[in-house]
Amino acid sequence: MDQAAVIIVIYLLAILAIGSWRIRLKGLEDFHLAGRRIKLALLTGTFCASIIGASATLGMAGLGFSKGLPGAWWMLSGTAGLLVLATFFAKKIRATGCYTLPELVGSFYGERARFVASVLIVISWVGVIAVQIVACGKVLGAVFGGNETLFMAACTTAFILYTAHGGQSSVIRTDLVQLMIILAGMIVLFSKALEVTGPSLLFHQSFPTSAEMGGWDVLSMLLVVGSAYLIGPDMYSRLLSAHSPREAKISAAIAAVILIPLAFLIAFLGIFARSLYPTASPEQAIPVMLTGLLSPGFEGLVAAALLAAFMSSADTSLMTATSILTLDIYRKASPASSDEKLMAMSRLFVLIIGLLALALAVSMPGIIKTLLIAYTVFTSGLILPVVAGFYRDRLGLTPSGALAALIGGGLTAVFLGLTYPLLGMAVSAVFLFGVSWLERQYAKLGCRNAILQKPF
Repeated sequence: MDQAAVIIVIYLLAILAIGSWRIRLKGLEDFHLAGRRIKLALLTGTFCASIIGASATLGMAGLGFSKGLPGAWWMLSGTAGLLVLATFFAKKIRATGCYTLPELVGSFYGERARFVASVLIVISWVGVIAVQIVACGKVLGAVFGGNETLFMAACTTAFILYTAHGGQSSVIRTDLVQLMIILAGMIVLFSKALEVTGPSLLFHQSFPTSAEMGGWDVLSMLLVVGSAYLIGPDMYSRLLSAHSPREAKISAAIAAVILIPLAFLIAFLGIFARSLYPTASPEQAIPVMLTGLLSPGFEGLVAAALLAAFMSSADTSLMTATSILTLDIYRKASPASSDEKLMAMSRLFVLIIGLLALALAVSMPGIIKTLLIAYTVFTSGLILPVVAGFYRDRLGLTPSGALAALIGGGLTAVFLGLTYPLLGMAVSAVFLFGVSWLERQYAKLGCRNAILQKPF
């Protein structure tokens, strides 16, 4: 077994050990929110590690390859959404004491809206998990050759095992370690590519737009991807796991700042790859440099860093979907279930969602394309009802308006989102405010008729 293989095997075994060692779960809150005990350092680490996944590595390097430095807008859009979340909403979200984003939606608009939000998120997040699995297969296939499906299955098995064992506690514990590995690997690959190509490429790039990526493309990405971070259920799970509202706010802001230089570094990896390997496909930018530029030892380190990026996003997304399926759907359908039954179902749902994502991963399109589909469907239905929900009384929003916005925006994105990525948000806004206004007018008319019919 060569050095790269040894390093990757050691990494996988170490992550399994870290994720399962001395985990003591006392109940549902421990499994789903790590007991709400996560303090600043771990919280910041898990924010960053959850965000740096397949899209932020293979996908964004692919954008750098095909679009130039503006490809960095993928992660920069996410950091913009995260900064807005930290500044205006993080403390409020943590102070609610909710378990999940759909529960928060339900507190605004009622149980029907909570159910629709739950279904929308779970379906979208199976796609998000599948993207990370595909990326694992691509990297290991580039390093070792052979059947990518077997590599996908192996990595899926690893993160299913430690997530099912320790829940959110295992996920958060592994994330800080994985973040350190990710940063080390990206810096090593950037340094080697810079050494080979020279620094001139760094100073001849167009930004914030380029010939391949215009202002409208940047705006669409800011709104769609930024919204996915502003109302992302995985981001909310981190906030709700925080030790305090203040730590929730500060950790989200620090994570956003850390990710800004990393966005440019990874986009430059794609630019370097285009210079060195112009015939490669965009999303193979990092794998071809990995195998073409590095010694076996460093190849193993960077491959482990990429796996850390994918698995730290996959386990967070898996845990998020599991919490929603257990607490917002199953528990509502079976309210008499004991905590022990809910814990058992949580572990079963980890397995089911993980296997569904693996099945989807086998027949998926490209990383960025798939995530844009998932993010567009998710944000089109949820962004306006969630953000406006904090001001629902002032805006006069009603449960029927929110329900219409969730369904109308989501369905519009399903059928037209790839062609018109912002149309779903516009439809959602029309339904949210239009149906709420009509409902208020109907209520006023009913009150007026009741007064007129009242005998004096």
